[in-house]
This record gives sequence, C-alpha cells and structure tokens, in this order.
Amino acid sequence: PASDSGSTSAARHPKQKRKAHSLSIRRTNSTEDRPPGIQRGDMLEGQDSKLPLSLRNNLLDLFGQIEREFENLYIENLELRREIDSLNERLTGDGQTVDGGDPTKGALKTKASHSTSQLSQKLKTTYKASTSKIVSSFKATTGSRALCQLLKEYVGHRDGIWDLSVTRTQPVVLGTASADHSALLWSIETGKCVLRYAGHAGSVNSIKFHPTEQMALTASGDQTAHIWRYMVQLPAPQPPPDASCDDDQDSSDREEGEVDGEGFCEVPTVRVATATLKSHQGVVIAADWLVGGRQVVTASWDRAANLYEVETSELVHTLTGHDQELTHCCTHPTQRLVVTSSRDTTFRLWDFRDPSIHSVNVFQGHTDTVTSAVFTVGDNVVSGSDDRTVKVWDLKNMRSPIATIRTDSAVNRISVSANQRIIALPHDNRQVRLFDMSGVRLARLPRSNRMGHRRMVCCTAWNEENQSCNLFTCGFDRQAIGWNINIPALLQEK
Repeated sequence: PASDSGSTSAARHPKQKRKAHSLSIRRTNSTEDRPPGIQRGDMLEGQDSKLPLSLRNNLLDLFGQIEREFENLYIENLELRREIDSLNERLTGDGQTVDGGDPTKGALKTKASHSTSQLSQKLKTTYKASTSKIVSSFKATTGSRALCQLLKEYVGHRDGIWDLSVTRTQPVVLGTASADHSALLWSIETGKCVLRYAGHAGSVNSIKFHPTEQMALTASGDQTAHIWRYMVQLPAPQPPPDASCDDDQDSSDREEGEVDGEGFCEVPTVRVATATLKSHQGVVIAADWLVGGRQVVTASWDRAANLYEVETSELVHTLTGHDQELTHCCTHPTQRLVVTSSRDTTFRLWDFRDPSIHSVNVFQGHTDTVTSAVFTVGDNVVSGSDDRTVKVWDLKNMRSPIATIRTDSAVNRISVSANQRIIALPHDNRQVRLFDMSGVRLARLPRSNRMGHRRMVCCTAWNEENQSCNLFTCGFDRQAIGWNINIPALLQEK
C-alpha cells in the first residue's frame, strides 16, 4: 500500500518471494478412452440415475481428473522403482568388485550398501509424500466444495483491495479499502455498492468500524487516518436465480476492475472526514478502535504506532521500538491491549490496562516480516508471517507458541472467528486455508479459473452474525468475495 500512486504494483513493500514447494501435478486432456464422436453426456445416456445431466457431467469430469492424476502417479511410481532397481544393481556391482579385491576396501562395500539403502529410503519417502499430498488435495477439494461455497462477489474497485471489515452495528454492511484511494461500503446480500468514501489522497490500506456507532476508521498512504460517519440505505434483496450456481453468469468473466452495476458517480459519496489523525511521517498501514471506541491506534511505516483520542483527535501516546516499518495493528475485543507487527520479524504487545504503566512485550517467533498479529476472543494471539508460518500464542505464557502452522506461501492479514475460533489464512499464492487453533487444517476454499481469487489474497474477515455469508476475502484482483462456511460440518468432519 503506498502512498499517492495508488497502484497495486508499486504500493507494497517488495517481498522476498520463494519458490513454492508444492507438488506440480500434470493435467492431461486425453480423450483416448472415449469412443470418437461421443460426448460425456452421451456416455451417461441409458444409465438409471435421477441426477440432472449437468451434475452427472460434472461428476464424470471430476472422476476423470482423479483417474488421470493417479495414472500419472502410477507412471511416476514405475519410473521411481526402475531408478531404485538400477541404482541398487549399480551399487551392488561396485560392492562385489571391491569385495573381491583389496581387503582394506571392505569398508567401501558397507558404505555403498548404506548409501544404497539411504537413497532407496529417500526415494520411497518422496514418493509416499507425493502420494499423500495428492490424495489429501483431492479430499480437500471435494470436501471444500460442499463445506465452503462462494456466495457473492463484490466488484467495483479500480485497484487492489488491501483490507475489508464488517460493521458491528445495524445495518450490517461490508467495507473494503483499496489502492484506488477509496473505501466502499457494500450490501452483503445484493453485492451492490451503497456508499463510497473519497476523502483520502492516497491508497486506503485498512478499514475498521466503530463498535457501537455508524463510524468508520480508515488508514492511508497519504500519512493520515480518517474517522468518518456514514448512513446507508440498503437495497431490497434480489430474488434468488433459478440455478444455485450458474457458471455462465460468473462475474469472474468480467474484465478486471469493471464496476458492477452503477458507476461511482451514482453511488452516494462521503468526501469529508469527521476527524483527521495526522501525526505520522510515513504511510499509515493500519488502524483500529480500542475497546469502547473512544480511542484509536494507528500503525505506520515510520516505525511507530500512535494512540489518539477520538473526540479531540489528540495524540495520547507514540509507541516506538520497532526497528523497521509496521505492517499491522490490532486491538483486543474486551481489554485495553494492542498488538503491532513489523517487518523487523517481531510483534509487540502493548498493555494500557493500567493508566500509570504502559508495558510492552516483544515476541521474536518468526524469521521474516510479521504481516499481521490478531487477538482472539480468548487469551490468544495469532501471528502470520512472510516466513510461511502462522503461530498461536497464549497471552499468559508467550515464551513459545502453543501451535505452529507451516504453509507453502507467505501469509497476509489473517482473521479468527469469534465463536468457533477458526483461523482464515490468505496467501500470496491465491489460496485461502482454514485451520483450528491447534493447527489442524480444516479446509481450503475452492479456487479455479472461474471461481475464487485470481491474484494474491490480502485479507480475510469473519461475519458470524450472518448464517449464510460468514467469511469474506479480498485481493489484488480488485474484488471481495463472500463465502458460506458450513462451520458445524467442518468441525464434525475434523
């Protein structure tokens, strides 16, 4: 999120990208097993089934993909076995030759034999790991389709979306913060934009809503944070379409950044902030309300976090100590605690519960930029990092994490559901994964060329008050997505 340019490419600190270690799966489009001129639907004709033809075609496609994956795996297995046999023969031959010669070289036979078994074991382990990874990916994909469903896409921003949040008061709306210098409020049910905030002169990097009033807090690349009031008129919900999921109407087919429905000029626009907080000397990357909503905290690339009084906009405290730019800040839902994260690989816990003592604790559990650290409703902090790990910490004993989640891609702004405490991880590689607090993977949100994010996922936000659309994600592809996560079934399956 940079400043005035507003462009996604120039907006973010360059990350040190690493090659993902995920297994590359070759997909084939072979139709050898199908008689010429016969389509999938024709192959199903005459079979006794009450399933709609389109669903049966879809199932046949899925099973065909699975068959091709395991066919590839079978071929790889044969190649590995041939390689193992060849190496065994070569090394055994070397050992026999050595054994018949100089007795002092007997150790070489042992060494050759040992290296043979090591190599064989390594190849077998690699094969088993590849197999389990493929099998688990099929389980996750098929399971995720049923447990995690895409409900709505929110399209209208003209650049990447850095952050999103859901209001905590009625009417409940979704807020998004974008590099296009604007924040938008959306009707969750209809997917229509209902209000635009255009008061910032730079990228809008975060958005958070007041706990009890219709006020929003946004942080920006223009080195300020704004507090602004909003009033929205929600459109009437649209009747559901005949088909529950019509791929032909998928909004992913739209050009990137195309405004959904009406243009910005027809959306009510707020251009003036109620309060402007401007003590930072660099990009303000995040901001949040302290419990009660009378104070806010901001985090900046100037390596400091600031605490302000909302009513007077007065700077109360400057929180210094981080060695590099801050990336995020978060407040505890019920206590006067703040956690800040930074590119210096640490996150800090600031305690304002005692007015006379403002203690700080530094946590060094990561090896790369800490992209976010958030509180849970209980006594935990969850931190995510560019080092591809997420760690769960106990506030009462934060010497070491109580759980570590290792992933295959850098982790961005995470969120934890309040009721079931499920962690939603947005990744640089466009995936979104769900874990429980003990580090057990629950699901991966479905993603394909026609579903899910097409570029890096920046942020996730839970909305447990809504039984249907209860998780939101946003990313560099300029859209936010609303998902239905069947949490009871997810936890039962675990």
